[in-house]
Amino acid sequence: MNAVPQPPPGLHQLELRLQQDLSWLEWPAKSWVPPREVGGQPVIDVVVVGAGMCGLAAAGALKGLGIASLLVLDKAPAGREGPWVTFARMETLRSPKQLTGPALGLPALTFRAWYEAQFGSEAWEALGKIPRRQWMEYLVWYRRVLDLPVRNEVELVSVTPRPDDLLTLRLSEAGSERVILARHLVLATGRDGLGGSWVPPIVAGIDRNLWAHSADAIDFAALKGKRIGVVGAGASAMDNAAEALEQGVGSLDLFVRRKDLPRINKFTGIGSQGVVHGFAGLSDDWKWRFLDYAMKAQTPPPRDSTLRVSRHPQARFHLGSPIESLVERDGHLVLTTAKGAYPLDFLIMATGFSVDLGLRGELAAVAPFIRFWKDRYAPPAGIDNAELENAPDLGPAFEFQEREPGTCPALAQIHCFNYPAMLSHGKLSGDIPAVSEGAQRLARGIARALFVADRKTHYEALVAFATPELLGDEWADADASVTEPHDHAPA
Repeated sequence: MNAVPQPPPGLHQLELRLQQDLSWLEWPAKSWVPPREVGGQPVIDVVVVGAGMCGLAAAGALKGLGIASLLVLDKAPAGREGPWVTFARMETLRSPKQLTGPALGLPALTFRAWYEAQFGSEAWEALGKIPRRQWMEYLVWYRRVLDLPVRNEVELVSVTPRPDDLLTLRLSEAGSERVILARHLVLATGRDGLGGSWVPPIVAGIDRNLWAHSADAIDFAALKGKRIGVVGAGASAMDNAAEALEQGVGSLDLFVRRKDLPRINKFTGIGSQGVVHGFAGLSDDWKWRFLDYAMKAQTPPPRDSTLRVSRHPQARFHLGSPIESLVERDGHLVLTTAKGAYPLDFLIMATGFSVDLGLRGELAAVAPFIRFWKDRYAPPAGIDNAELENAPDLGPAFEFQEREPGTCPALAQIHCFNYPAMLSHGKLSGDIPAVSEGAQRLARGIARALFVADRKTHYEALVAFATPELLGDEWADADASVTEPHDHAPA
């Protein structure tokens, strides 16, 4: 007789289990960082900017290590942090569902645990990949069950080093500005965290009502029946093209510079804990070789995303078609390639992101002092790579380093936990697979720095500590009443 399937236990039971696990692990550790005030204003030990997946994982790892003076800021409303319900337009995540993501080594904190608690193990087995919006629901739950101190609709306006080894952070909130003081700042700001959207110069001067970057807010419903172009061959190009097609555009032309779409995801092929933990230990030459090769091979768009486009009869793929010209004509665009001229009503540039500190006004006070790979490393002939040259050269805790020693020591207190960290640390701060390992590396480095900075206080606490372990009544001294030495030798 077959066993009767048991109903899923529900989130409440999972949360009880998680709290028990955290209790057994003594998570979070007791607070140990000496509190500090300046002029009556409390100093926050760590401020994390960004409450998306990376920011939440970082905050969870920091809280777990007993860093209680912690604040997470995000300019988005609650539940809209990161790309998942904004400019990410894929149907499902690209990562395999079984990856543990930001769970920080806690089984009850994984997406799988969250999913099975609500829908059961059979539903999990039947699930292909994780629906994008469901991943956002999981992150909202993650934030709640770890009780992470997030403040939404707050934007970092500027960071300024102080002579007392603190950082002044100017924030914008509810239409007004205020200042807080922090010891460490973590930039968990995603793909464009050190710059912004990149578009080719050919769009300069073109009416912004006629084109958008794939990361912009796009009114796809307004494109119904129109002639749409998409530039790019990556996942975001396919996702935006599919979204436009599903909203009923009249035609969709996808322009791809390459003569063929990339077919193989190289990094997936070598994914392992060896890569996760070993990449940072590679020499500069080897780090560069790995990433230069992978970038130039390019990551293919997912098969499902590509089929999502090609199943529409009004979608056309133009391979080997770099843009030769783009002009406005009678309220629309004409895009020309070597293969022809294409009239378009709207163009989407799925052309990625770039590092450009000139776009990050909040970092203006420290940007001139930050060291990039191009400032100290020259790649061998034949493997030059502009994107890698502009990667920040980070220390072991993702901290910025000075281009010229002594010019801005405060950079050691500002941590780049976002996508451009990849050349220094590997893929630990921008993708799902190894975000927990990245968050724990970051948190341990900050904990180390805080302890070293407060070493005098901790030493004084060591000296002053006087709680006895022994009270003196636990033993008796056998020789306490003897006045003359005894000869204990046998007769």
